[in-house]
Amino acid sequence: MQTYRLGKTGPEVSVIGLGCMGMSGMYGPADRAESIATIHAALDVGINLLDTGDFYGMGHNEMLIGEALRGRRRQDVVISVKFGALRDPAGGWGGFDGRPVAVKNFLAYTLQRLGVDYIDVYRPARLDPNVPIEDTIGAIADMVKAGYVRHIALSEVGADTIRRAAAVAPIVDLQIEYSLISRGIEEKILPTTRELGISITAYGVLSRGLISGHWQKGQATAGDFRTHSPRFQEGNVEQNLALVEKLREIAGAKSVSVAQIAIAWVAAKGKDIVPLIGARRRDRLTEALGSRAVALSAEDFEAIERAVPKDAAAGGRYPEQMLKHMDSEK
Repeated sequence: MQTYRLGKTGPEVSVIGLGCMGMSGMYGPADRAESIATIHAALDVGINLLDTGDFYGMGHNEMLIGEALRGRRRQDVVISVKFGALRDPAGGWGGFDGRPVAVKNFLAYTLQRLGVDYIDVYRPARLDPNVPIEDTIGAIADMVKAGYVRHIALSEVGADTIRRAAAVAPIVDLQIEYSLISRGIEEKILPTTRELGISITAYGVLSRGLISGHWQKGQATAGDFRTHSPRFQEGNVEQNLALVEKLREIAGAKSVSVAQIAIAWVAAKGKDIVPLIGARRRDRLTEALGSRAVALSAEDFEAIERAVPKDAAAGGRYPEQMLKHMDSEK
Protein backbone atom coordinates (compact mmCIF):
# COMPACT_ATOMS: atom_id res chain seq x y z
CA MET A 1 0.00 0.00 0.00
CA GLN A 2 1.39 3.38 -1.01
CA THR A 3 1.67 5.96 1.77
CA TYR A 4 1.62 9.74 2.06
CA ARG A 5 2.91 11.91 4.88
CA LEU A 6 0.23 13.95 6.62
CA GLY A 7 1.37 17.54 6.41
CA LYS A 8 4.99 18.50 6.91
CA THR A 9 5.52 16.69 10.20
CA GLY A 10 2.79 14.07 10.43
CA PRO A 11 2.78 10.29 10.23
CA GLU A 12 3.02 8.19 7.09
CA VAL A 13 -0.49 7.00 6.28
CA SER A 14 -1.97 4.73 3.63
CA VAL A 15 -3.39 6.49 0.57
CA ILE A 16 -6.84 5.35 1.71
CA GLY A 17 -8.03 5.50 5.31
CA LEU A 18 -10.88 3.63 6.98
CA GLY A 19 -13.58 5.79 8.55
CA CYS A 20 -15.24 3.76 11.29
CA MET A 21 -18.24 5.94 12.23
CA GLY A 22 -20.79 3.82 10.39
CA MET A 23 -19.89 0.84 12.54
CA SER A 24 -21.53 2.50 15.54
CA GLY A 25 -25.08 3.20 14.51
CA MET A 26 -24.93 6.50 12.61
CA TYR A 27 -26.34 4.82 9.51
CA GLY A 28 -28.55 2.31 11.24
CA PRO A 29 -27.59 -1.05 12.79
CA ALA A 30 -24.17 -2.53 11.99
CA ASP A 31 -22.96 -6.06 12.59
CA ARG A 32 -20.24 -6.05 15.25
CA ALA A 33 -18.44 -9.16 14.00
CA GLU A 34 -18.47 -7.91 10.41
CA SER A 35 -17.24 -4.49 11.53
CA ILE A 36 -14.25 -6.02 13.30
CA ALA A 37 -13.61 -8.31 10.33
CA THR A 38 -13.62 -5.24 8.07
CA ILE A 39 -11.07 -3.46 10.28
CA HIS A 40 -8.88 -6.57 10.22
CA ALA A 41 -9.21 -6.84 6.43
CA ALA A 42 -8.21 -3.19 6.04
CA LEU A 43 -5.14 -3.61 8.23
CA ASP A 44 -4.17 -6.79 6.42
CA VAL A 45 -4.06 -5.05 3.03
CA GLY A 46 -1.98 -2.17 4.37
CA ILE A 47 -4.54 0.45 5.37
CA ASN A 48 -3.05 1.86 8.55
CA LEU A 49 -5.22 4.96 9.12
CA LEU A 50 -8.30 4.34 11.28
CA ASP A 51 -10.53 7.35 11.90
CA THR A 52 -13.01 7.62 14.75
CA GLY A 53 -14.65 10.05 17.16
CA ASP A 54 -15.15 9.66 20.89
CA PHE A 55 -18.84 10.53 20.41
CA TYR A 56 -19.53 7.87 17.76
CA GLY A 57 -21.99 5.63 19.54
CA MET A 58 -21.04 7.47 22.78
CA GLY A 59 -17.76 5.59 23.00
CA HIS A 60 -18.91 2.43 21.23
CA ASN A 61 -16.71 3.07 18.19
CA GLU A 62 -13.54 3.51 20.22
CA MET A 63 -14.22 0.33 22.18
CA LEU A 64 -14.91 -1.52 18.93
CA ILE A 65 -11.60 -0.39 17.46
CA GLY A 66 -9.83 -1.25 20.70
CA GLU A 67 -11.24 -4.77 20.47
CA ALA A 68 -10.22 -5.08 16.82
CA LEU A 69 -6.64 -3.99 17.59
CA ARG A 70 -6.00 -6.50 20.35
CA GLY A 71 -3.05 -8.63 19.36
CA ARG A 72 -1.93 -6.14 16.70
CA ARG A 73 1.26 -4.10 16.89
CA ARG A 74 0.37 -0.59 18.08
CA GLN A 75 3.01 1.01 15.83
CA ASP A 76 1.38 -0.45 12.72
CA VAL A 77 -1.78 1.63 13.19
CA VAL A 78 -2.37 5.38 12.93
CA ILE A 79 -5.40 6.21 15.08
CA SER A 80 -7.14 9.51 14.35
CA VAL A 81 -9.67 10.70 16.93
CA LYS A 82 -12.12 13.61 16.92
CA PHE A 83 -13.35 14.94 20.25
CA GLY A 84 -15.56 17.62 21.73
CA ALA A 85 -19.09 16.78 20.59
CA LEU A 86 -21.54 16.67 23.49
CA ARG A 87 -24.38 14.15 23.63
CA ASP A 88 -27.19 13.33 26.03
CA PRO A 89 -28.50 9.93 27.24
CA ALA A 90 -31.11 9.91 24.46
CA GLY A 91 -28.39 10.29 21.82
CA GLY A 92 -29.15 13.96 21.14
CA TRP A 93 -26.49 16.55 20.36
CA GLY A 94 -25.59 19.34 22.78
CA GLY A 95 -22.92 21.41 21.06
CA PHE A 96 -19.14 21.24 21.41
CA ASP A 97 -16.67 21.73 24.23
CA GLY A 98 -13.17 22.91 23.37
CA ARG A 99 -12.06 24.12 26.80
CA PRO A 100 -8.54 23.00 27.74
CA VAL A 101 -9.81 21.12 30.81
CA ALA A 102 -12.35 19.33 28.62
CA VAL A 103 -9.69 18.43 26.05
CA LYS A 104 -7.70 16.55 28.67
CA ASN A 105 -10.83 14.89 30.07
CA PHE A 106 -11.97 13.67 26.64
CA LEU A 107 -8.48 12.35 25.92
CA ALA A 108 -8.30 10.41 29.20
CA TYR A 109 -11.51 8.52 28.37
CA THR A 110 -10.43 7.91 24.77
CA LEU A 111 -7.15 6.32 25.85
CA GLN A 112 -9.04 4.02 28.19
CA ARG A 113 -11.66 2.97 25.65
CA LEU A 114 -9.13 2.30 22.90
CA GLY A 115 -6.74 0.53 25.28
CA VAL A 116 -3.72 2.53 24.08
CA ASP A 117 -1.29 4.92 25.74
CA TYR A 118 -1.19 7.55 23.00
CA ILE A 119 -3.27 8.86 20.10
CA ASP A 120 -1.55 9.43 16.78
CA VAL A 121 -3.74 12.27 15.50
CA TYR A 122 -6.07 14.21 17.81
CA ARG A 123 -8.46 16.92 16.69
CA PRO A 124 -11.50 18.92 17.85
CA ALA A 125 -14.51 17.71 15.88
CA ARG A 126 -15.81 21.26 15.43
CA LEU A 127 -14.91 24.77 16.52
CA ASP A 128 -16.25 25.72 19.94
CA PRO A 129 -17.57 29.28 19.41
CA ASN A 130 -17.02 30.06 23.08
CA VAL A 131 -13.36 29.04 23.23
CA PRO A 132 -10.54 30.57 21.18
CA ILE A 133 -9.03 27.92 18.88
CA GLU A 134 -5.64 28.92 20.28
CA ASP A 135 -6.69 27.65 23.72
CA THR A 136 -7.96 24.33 22.38
CA ILE A 137 -4.88 23.70 20.25
CA GLY A 138 -2.62 24.81 23.10
CA ALA A 139 -4.19 22.16 25.34
CA ILE A 140 -3.56 19.45 22.73
CA ALA A 141 0.02 20.72 22.39
CA ASP A 142 0.42 20.19 26.14
CA MET A 143 -0.71 16.59 25.62
CA VAL A 144 1.85 16.19 22.84
CA LYS A 145 4.58 17.31 25.23
CA ALA A 146 3.25 14.87 27.83
CA GLY A 147 3.40 12.00 25.30
CA TYR A 148 -0.34 11.25 25.12
CA VAL A 149 -0.76 12.67 21.59
CA ARG A 150 1.64 12.51 18.65
CA HIS A 151 0.11 14.99 16.16
CA ILE A 152 -2.50 17.76 16.13
CA ALA A 153 -5.17 18.19 13.46
CA LEU A 154 -8.42 20.03 12.74
CA SER A 155 -11.89 19.22 11.48
CA GLU A 156 -14.52 21.27 9.60
CA VAL A 157 -13.00 24.72 10.17
CA GLY A 158 -12.47 27.62 7.79
CA ALA A 159 -9.35 29.27 6.44
CA ASP A 160 -8.99 31.88 9.19
CA THR A 161 -9.27 29.29 11.97
CA ILE A 162 -6.74 27.07 10.20
CA ARG A 163 -4.23 29.92 10.15
CA ARG A 164 -4.80 30.76 13.80
CA ALA A 165 -4.40 27.14 14.87
CA ALA A 166 -1.24 26.67 12.79
CA ALA A 167 0.30 29.70 14.52
CA VAL A 168 0.08 27.85 17.85
CA ALA A 169 1.41 24.40 16.92
CA PRO A 170 2.11 22.27 13.82
CA ILE A 171 -1.15 21.06 12.23
CA VAL A 172 -0.81 17.90 10.13
CA ASP A 173 -4.21 17.70 8.50
CA LEU A 174 -7.71 19.04 8.20
CA GLN A 175 -10.55 16.54 8.11
CA ILE A 176 -13.44 17.83 6.03
CA GLU A 177 -16.12 16.60 3.66
CA TYR A 178 -14.98 16.49 0.04
CA SER A 179 -16.60 14.68 -2.85
CA LEU A 180 -17.92 15.21 -6.35
CA ILE A 181 -21.03 16.83 -4.86
CA SER A 182 -19.39 18.54 -1.84
CA ARG A 183 -16.69 20.79 -3.25
CA GLY A 184 -16.87 23.81 -0.98
CA ILE A 185 -13.25 23.48 0.14
CA GLU A 186 -11.91 24.30 -3.30
CA GLU A 187 -12.40 28.06 -3.06
CA LYS A 188 -10.61 29.08 0.16
CA ILE A 189 -9.90 26.13 2.42
CA LEU A 190 -7.84 23.92 0.10
CA PRO A 191 -5.61 26.80 -1.06
CA THR A 192 -4.98 27.67 2.60
CA THR A 193 -4.04 24.14 3.64
CA ARG A 194 -1.72 23.85 0.64
CA GLU A 195 -0.07 27.17 1.44
CA LEU A 196 0.56 25.99 5.02
CA GLY A 197 1.58 22.42 4.13
CA ILE A 198 -1.44 20.82 5.79
CA SER A 199 -2.99 17.66 4.34
CA ILE A 200 -6.67 16.89 3.88
CA THR A 201 -8.33 13.71 5.12
CA ALA A 202 -11.53 13.72 3.10
CA TYR A 203 -14.64 12.14 4.57
CA GLY A 204 -17.96 11.71 2.78
CA VAL A 205 -16.25 10.85 -0.51
CA LEU A 206 -19.38 8.86 -1.42
CA SER A 207 -21.65 11.45 0.20
CA ARG A 208 -22.84 8.97 2.85
CA GLY A 209 -23.57 6.38 0.19
CA LEU A 210 -25.63 8.70 -2.01
CA ILE A 211 -23.14 8.57 -4.91
CA SER A 212 -21.95 5.02 -4.26
CA GLY A 213 -24.10 3.57 -7.01
CA HIS A 214 -25.81 1.33 -4.44
CA TRP A 215 -28.23 3.77 -2.81
CA GLN A 216 -31.94 3.62 -3.58
CA LYS A 217 -34.65 6.08 -2.63
CA GLY A 218 -36.29 5.26 0.69
CA GLN A 219 -33.50 2.98 1.86
CA ALA A 220 -32.78 4.77 5.15
CA THR A 221 -34.29 3.26 8.29
CA ALA A 222 -34.95 4.57 11.81
CA GLY A 223 -31.80 5.78 13.52
CA ASP A 224 -30.04 6.50 10.23
CA PHE A 225 -28.56 10.01 9.92
CA ARG A 226 -29.68 10.07 6.30
CA THR A 227 -33.34 10.25 7.28
CA HIS A 228 -32.58 13.87 8.29
CA SER A 229 -30.02 14.73 5.61
CA PRO A 230 -31.36 17.25 3.05
CA ARG A 231 -29.81 15.44 0.09
CA PHE A 232 -31.79 12.30 0.86
CA GLN A 233 -35.14 14.04 1.20
CA GLU A 234 -38.08 13.87 -1.21
CA GLY A 235 -37.58 16.42 -3.96
CA ASN A 236 -33.78 16.35 -3.63
CA VAL A 237 -32.88 12.68 -3.71
CA GLU A 238 -34.40 12.19 -7.16
CA GLN A 239 -32.20 14.93 -8.66
CA ASN A 240 -29.13 13.58 -6.89
CA LEU A 241 -29.70 10.01 -8.02
CA ALA A 242 -30.07 11.30 -11.57
CA LEU A 243 -26.49 12.60 -11.27
CA VAL A 244 -25.42 9.14 -10.13
CA GLU A 245 -26.92 7.58 -13.25
CA LYS A 246 -24.87 9.93 -15.42
CA LEU A 247 -21.80 8.91 -13.46
CA ARG A 248 -22.75 5.26 -13.91
CA GLU A 249 -22.43 5.66 -17.68
CA ILE A 250 -18.84 6.88 -17.30
CA ALA A 251 -18.03 4.09 -14.84
CA GLY A 252 -19.53 1.49 -17.15
CA ALA A 253 -17.41 2.67 -20.07
CA LYS A 254 -14.32 2.08 -17.92
CA SER A 255 -15.63 -1.24 -16.52
CA VAL A 256 -15.49 0.03 -12.95
CA SER A 257 -18.15 0.83 -10.35
CA VAL A 258 -19.67 4.23 -9.59
CA ALA A 259 -18.09 4.17 -6.12
CA GLN A 260 -14.66 3.50 -7.60
CA ILE A 261 -14.98 6.45 -9.98
CA ALA A 262 -16.10 8.75 -7.15
CA ILE A 263 -13.26 7.69 -4.84
CA ALA A 264 -10.67 7.87 -7.63
CA TRP A 265 -11.80 11.43 -8.45
CA VAL A 266 -11.08 12.59 -4.89
CA ALA A 267 -7.78 10.69 -4.70
CA ALA A 268 -6.63 12.22 -7.99
CA LYS A 269 -7.04 15.76 -6.64
CA GLY A 270 -3.62 15.64 -4.99
CA LYS A 271 -1.18 13.65 -2.90
CA ASP A 272 -2.11 15.87 0.03
CA ILE A 273 -5.65 14.42 0.03
CA VAL A 274 -6.40 11.07 1.67
CA PRO A 275 -9.91 9.70 1.10
CA LEU A 276 -11.56 8.12 4.15
CA ILE A 277 -13.69 5.15 3.15
CA GLY A 278 -16.68 4.54 5.40
CA ALA A 279 -16.90 0.82 4.68
CA ARG A 280 -18.46 -1.28 7.42
CA ARG A 281 -18.49 -4.51 5.39
CA ARG A 282 -15.66 -6.36 3.70
CA ASP A 283 -17.29 -6.36 0.28
CA ARG A 284 -17.62 -2.57 0.32
CA LEU A 285 -13.99 -2.30 1.46
CA THR A 286 -12.88 -4.50 -1.44
CA GLU A 287 -14.81 -2.34 -3.88
CA ALA A 288 -13.25 0.83 -2.46
CA LEU A 289 -9.75 -0.62 -2.71
CA GLY A 290 -10.40 -1.21 -6.39
CA SER A 291 -10.43 2.55 -6.87
CA ARG A 292 -6.64 2.56 -6.62
CA ALA A 293 -6.46 0.90 -10.04
CA VAL A 294 -8.71 3.51 -11.68
CA ALA A 295 -6.66 5.93 -13.78
CA LEU A 296 -8.59 9.04 -14.81
CA SER A 297 -7.52 10.80 -18.01
CA ALA A 298 -8.11 14.46 -18.83
CA GLU A 299 -11.05 13.31 -20.96
CA ASP A 300 -12.44 11.36 -18.00
CA PHE A 301 -12.27 14.45 -15.79
CA GLU A 302 -14.09 16.49 -18.41
CA ALA A 303 -16.79 13.84 -18.75
CA ILE A 304 -17.21 13.64 -14.97
CA GLU A 305 -17.45 17.42 -14.75
CA ARG A 306 -20.19 17.45 -17.38
CA ALA A 307 -22.06 14.65 -15.63
CA VAL A 308 -21.73 16.10 -12.12
CA PRO A 309 -20.99 19.84 -12.32
CA LYS A 310 -19.91 21.70 -9.22
CA ASP A 311 -22.94 22.70 -7.10
CA ALA A 312 -25.19 20.31 -9.03
CA ALA A 313 -26.40 18.51 -5.89
CA ALA A 314 -29.83 19.32 -4.50
CA GLY A 315 -29.85 20.05 -0.76
CA GLY A 316 -27.13 20.88 1.72
CA ARG A 317 -24.65 18.37 3.05
CA TYR A 318 -26.05 18.85 6.59
CA PRO A 319 -29.37 20.24 7.84
CA GLU A 320 -29.44 24.04 7.76
CA GLN A 321 -29.33 24.40 11.55
CA MET A 322 -26.10 22.39 11.69
CA LEU A 323 -24.50 24.29 8.80
CA LYS A 324 -25.11 27.59 10.60
CA HIS A 325 -22.76 26.51 13.38
CA MET A 326 -20.00 25.05 11.19
CA ASP A 327 -16.92 27.24 10.91
CA SER A 328 -16.04 25.70 7.54
CA GLU A 329 -19.26 27.10 6.06
CA LYS A 330 -18.57 30.72 7.05
